[in-house]
Amino acid sequence: MVVAKKVYLNITYEHYLSLRRILKSMRNWKITPSDSFIAKYVDCYWLLQKTEQDDGPDFPKLNPDPAGHIILGSSQLPYKYQSELEVALGRGSHIILPHSRTLSMDHSQAFLIVGIKLHVGALYSLAFPSSKLAIDKVMGLENNEFITSNIEQILSESAQSPERLRDYLDGALRSTTYTTLEDGHTSLVRKIINMGDITELANLGFKLSCSQRTVERSFKRVTGFTLKQYASMRRLENLLDYVHQLENDQLDWADIAHQFAFSDQPHLVRYLKSVIGNTPGQYTQMRDLAIDAYGNFE
Repeated sequence: MVVAKKVYLNITYEHYLSLRRILKSMRNWKITPSDSFIAKYVDCYWLLQKTEQDDGPDFPKLNPDPAGHIILGSSQLPYKYQSELEVALGRGSHIILPHSRTLSMDHSQAFLIVGIKLHVGALYSLAFPSSKLAIDKVMGLENNEFITSNIEQILSESAQSPERLRDYLDGALRSTTYTTLEDGHTSLVRKIINMGDITELANLGFKLSCSQRTVERSFKRVTGFTLKQYASMRRLENLLDYVHQLENDQLDWADIAHQFAFSDQPHLVRYLKSVIGNTPGQYTQMRDLAIDAYGNFE
């Protein structure tokens, strides 16, 4: 798993390219777990550091995400996430639950955070009982024993190398996830997710040799989202990944609308405005999503 500083509202495209070059100097990486058991639930570990010298965006946007992120940081590190409906404030480690809304993050101060990106549906199986069915929330983890007992070592290992941190987190998580919930619902949802393209939603029951109602109920139970919501977020993710690879002069929004199955360009404009708060034109001026601000490292 971005609103830029107000002074960037009228930046030129050349300024934007210069900004991207500056941001590449920010320290960030991601690495996948090496423990096969942990890899069932954790997609990757990642790190992001912003120093006083980094001229990065103050308020990047995090687009909707059906997975969750556990954010590990100093107990004194403030965080702020804002959607069109609410603001979440706190300090220290926290979890960004699966969310269907774009979140504006406060990255105006220097920070160092380690992230654990979970697989879609992983919270159903893991020991986060209060968050299993919750979505669109940010929850503090200041009372979580695993976090409080490991945070200093986690931050220390993050200063060494990605591999050192990965091995430490693999071991620490392995010692706490000895009890996980695996049932028919999780098995079915993994099959759905592993199918990749789920655009033909009405045929999933037939493809998986069960009723469509069973598919729908299991998916909602494990992920917190309907299949239609999940498919919409996957389409948005794929669209933004595609757009991220292109420079502004290469963007043909009418063609993009066609490629991603929108009825026409105005349909795509309305869709982007509703989910990320920007029209395509505003987006190309700002490039204000986290994927643009920090690179595709999550």
